[in-house]
Amino acid sequence: MSESASPAMPSSASTLADLTTLRIGGPVRRLVEARDEHELIAAVREADEAGEPLLVLGGGSNLVASDAPFEGTVVLVRDGGGAPRLDASCEIPTSGEPDGRPVDPASDEIPGATCGGVIVEHFAGVRWDDAVRYAVERELIGIEALSGIPGTVGAVPIQNVGAYGQEVAQTITRVRTWDREAGAVRTFFAADCAFAYRDSIFKRTPYGGPVPSATGRYVVLSVTFQHRQGDLSAPIRYAELARQLGVEVGDRAPMTAVRETVLRIRASKGMVLDSRDHDTWSAGSFFTNPILTAEEAARLPEDAPRFAAGEGRVKTSAAWLISHAGFDKGFAVSERASLSTKHSLALTNRGGATSHDLRELATTVQAGVAERFGVRLEAEPVRLGVEI
Repeated sequence: MSESASPAMPSSASTLADLTTLRIGGPVRRLVEARDEHELIAAVREADEAGEPLLVLGGGSNLVASDAPFEGTVVLVRDGGGAPRLDASCEIPTSGEPDGRPVDPASDEIPGATCGGVIVEHFAGVRWDDAVRYAVERELIGIEALSGIPGTVGAVPIQNVGAYGQEVAQTITRVRTWDREAGAVRTFFAADCAFAYRDSIFKRTPYGGPVPSATGRYVVLSVTFQHRQGDLSAPIRYAELARQLGVEVGDRAPMTAVRETVLRIRASKGMVLDSRDHDTWSAGSFFTNPILTAEEAARLPEDAPRFAAGEGRVKTSAAWLISHAGFDKGFAVSERASLSTKHSLALTNRGGATSHDLRELATTVQAGVAERFGVRLEAEPVRLGVEI
């Protein structure tokens, strides 16, 4: 990371459709790129001081944007190529300031750890899958099952990103943010983040400034992970992954095999970005798995999936509800937007889709599931000017 403030760079992109994996969204008034922490703070502060609407955007893989113009500033957080910070002491200073030493991202060197683990800090603009690959190549355990998820490091604590039995809450130790209301850097340690299923304090805390904002109060600057070391993965908790690896649930497997298998599974479901495949023109899994009371879960059919969700609650599968409500893969309301032909939980742009097309598809699925099972599906992506 640069140690001196520098201006964020203007971007050549012209619409949010150019910047999102759904390829939907209207023109933006002003675009800038931020490639280090100082540029990011400067760009956010400038927009806030000018009283402009603000959208901080990483990979654009979790956003449904309106086709209407965005009359504000979009800050694109990009990887400036700075080295991650790495520390084998497993100590986090209470100051929250960056610690450890920068390392060569191309090097396999890992200093001897004093606590059986290694702490790695990544800038928010680093591509998430690059961070996963970095860990797997250096035998740093805990995020290997999160391979192939699009987006950037800065997005993962907001949603508490998870897949195939892992969540980032299991390895995150610290999140450094820019507090837009206080005008200062604020550090959240793991216990402060209030992580829950696809949720966190960052997602739940809106910006309280004078202008409505699509971005919350806390803008993520960097994320620190603590990993154990070894060539075997964390215990495999997801049955499909365990089956394809040829192990039992709860067993471990070589980390490289876990990563390769997850990437293969995701690709088979259209969940690895490919510009030639319209099934990947999506925001990933569009609906969260519903968390139900015991009474609500009891009203579901006997064969509906049920998983303990704590506090007497039950989680069920949104994909199961969708398919059993009569929505097959590929279901469409208009020819421009449909459910993925590979995975019923993804809503996709088949070419030329508008935000209206996507909203119509989403609300049709919601209504069908609610009518059949009495369960409301909640959309997972951030919505900008779109009510779902």
